[in-house]
Amino acid sequence: MAKSSGASIFPSRRVRRTPFYEGVTAAGMSVCTVYNRMILPSVFEGEVYDYHHLKKHVQVWDVSCERQVAVQGPDARRLMDMLSPRDLDRMADDQCYYMPAIDRDGGLLNDPVLVKLAEDHFWISLADSDYLQYVLGIRDALGLDVRVWEPDVSPLAVQGPKSDDLMARVFGDAARDIRFFRYKKLAFEGQEFVVARSGYSKQGGFEIYVEGTENGMPLWDALFAAGEDLEVRAGCPSTRERVEGGLLSYGNDMDRSNTPYEIGLGKFVNSPRDYIGKAGLASRSEPERQIRAVEIAGDELTPIAGIWPLLADGRKVGQVTSAGWSPDFNTTVSIAMVDRSHWDAGTRLEVETTDGMRPATVHEKFWI
Repeated sequence: MAKSSGASIFPSRRVRRTPFYEGVTAAGMSVCTVYNRMILPSVFEGEVYDYHHLKKHVQVWDVSCERQVAVQGPDARRLMDMLSPRDLDRMADDQCYYMPAIDRDGGLLNDPVLVKLAEDHFWISLADSDYLQYVLGIRDALGLDVRVWEPDVSPLAVQGPKSDDLMARVFGDAARDIRFFRYKKLAFEGQEFVVARSGYSKQGGFEIYVEGTENGMPLWDALFAAGEDLEVRAGCPSTRERVEGGLLSYGNDMDRSNTPYEIGLGKFVNSPRDYIGKAGLASRSEPERQIRAVEIAGDELTPIAGIWPLLADGRKVGQVTSAGWSPDFNTTVSIAMVDRSHWDAGTRLEVETTDGMRPATVHEKFWI
């Protein structure tokens, strides 16, 4: 049974094991969390060790928790046009889109990756939320001729500077030719998987959309057998590394109270159609707060669990939502939502951390 912070997760159908569960437990998963009702590994050897290894070598991540909402049928494109603020006319046949998912007021419901399999078939690859229920609700309310369901598809990520070499050994050199946020269907042991150049790190890599639970461990074992001399290890998303790169986490850095404009996704609000939330977004297109990189001075802090208020002259002007000590930059890096009045680069603030007040400075950009 997986353990997290010293406590076991009680077995239940509500918390599902992944097709790679046997592999991650054998590889020494020491901490996990629950994401989309599935186990998500959080630490293996140790947070700092995992961080350095990711930047130097190659890791295989069980990210099955990125569940898919499949949308297929005659009205699939009509439904997607209603859901997406992003113009899908521009989407190529082999493309993946980072798509803000919003409600009618423009509030974020999710920040999924949309995978176009055909004109009438899409996968919406989810962050942690019940967006499937929302999509079903829209379909049912309008009586659309489209099937909406969760397919047996479990992403497996290969991340790190040696990821191209490892993927070429298992899937052939065609993997090297995949462009950023594009995909190819590549063969593995008589199967064919969607393989995209994407992933939740800034180190480069791929996400393999593994169809069929039974194919999980054969692929896991093949990647480890092929990558032994590349120092392949099991890994997971690193808070330290993702904050350095400004990769946002739905439910941590933003939620339904935020709009795409507040989290830097305004450029993806470009659909000419009358999608759900268009009027709501039009009234919120000039944000009064926005995501910023904020450096926090001093020694390493107790990990954040919630939010840390950002203050200027004793008045709250924002909040830190994710933070971690960066071994490479020798400072505490953070993601914060900052009011317009104080979001300019170089602005000096204070942050009320778990360990007390600390000086903080707004950065011009994220670290990597």
